[in-house]
Parts: sequence; structure tokens; C-alpha cells
Amino acid sequence: MAATSPDRRPPRRRRNRAYLWVVAAVVVGLGLLFLILGLTVFKPKHPVTTVNSISIADHDFSVDILKRRVLLNFTLDVQVTVENPNGVGFKYTSTTAVLRYRGNDVGDVPIPAGEIGARDARTLNLTLALMADRLLADSDFYSNATSGKLHFQTFIRVSGKVRIVFNIHVVAYSTCDLDIHLPTATISNKTCH
Repeated sequence: MAATSPDRRPPRRRRNRAYLWVVAAVVVGLGLLFLILGLTVFKPKHPVTTVNSISIADHDFSVDILKRRVLLNFTLDVQVTVENPNGVGFKYTSTTAVLRYRGNDVGDVPIPAGEIGARDARTLNLTLALMADRLLADSDFYSNATSGKLHFQTFIRVSGKVRIVFNIHVVAYSTCDLDIHLPTATISNKTCH
């Protein structure tokens, strides 16, 4: 009878150990592949919002100096593009675009929830209506209105999620500072960032 030497293992045991090493190498290789892809190609990026245009759609302005009364009503048409630079889709939640005067919200428009595909863009056409009653609380409003020029700011915040392996929260902001010349209904000094 032939005796087996202590350092020689039976062939089945050696084969099982080889399978185990192959499976472990495949798991480590896939883990490294997912890590590299997650840190490069699928790294979540924030969407980019760009204000394409702002125009005055409707305008009504009059000043009654004797009664110390200003009648002001206007609507801004704002066209915004939201671009998704990610390799996966971006789902954004319902939000609101806001018109501000001296830090106070004086107009808003809801933006319904939606989805933007991978490396795609969506154009939003928004109509911001001024709520004139909110302007009356500002003590400087009358003097600014009688001068014929009011400074406003638009603010748009789009937040949502991209799903790579798990959901990642991303946000995009856009603000525009603009002056509205009331008698001529024109916009000047528009700066967006």
C-alpha cells in the first residue's frame, strides 16, 4: 500500500481550493471595477441651470402722487434650461421659482416634479406674476417706484436624486438680478449666476 505524504493533498481538495481562489479573484475584480466606475464615470454631478431669457409679458404701471398710490402689475416670462450631466437619469421634486424684491418674496410659480434623462436637458417656461400687495410692506417701495426703476431678483432651486448604486441627492441653483424700468417696461442690468 502506498502511503500519502503529509504535504500532498488529495486532488479534489486542491481543485476546491483553486475554485475558491478564482471566485475570490472575480469578486475582488468586480469590486474594483465598480469602485473605479463609481469614482469616475458614474460620479454624481449637480445639474446645471441656465436662465436663457427673461422678458416682461404684461405690464401696468401708474403713479398717483396726490393719493400717494402706486398701481403696479407685471408678469415675467422666464425660460430656464436644466441640464443633467450625469450618466443616469435625474428625478427632481416639485419646487417653486421665486421673484424677490429687497429680500422679500413678491411672486412665485410652481415647478412640477419631473425627470431628465441621462446627459439630457429640459427647458422650463415659467411665468412669474408679481403680487403687488406684498410690495406695499416695504417702506422704500414708493420712492423706488416713483423713480421709475425697481431692482428684483429671481431665484430657482431644483433639487432631486440620481440613482447610481443608491440614491444621491443633488441640487441646482440659479439667481438673476435685474432692474425693471417701469415707464418703458424694459429690463436692464440682468446678471445671472
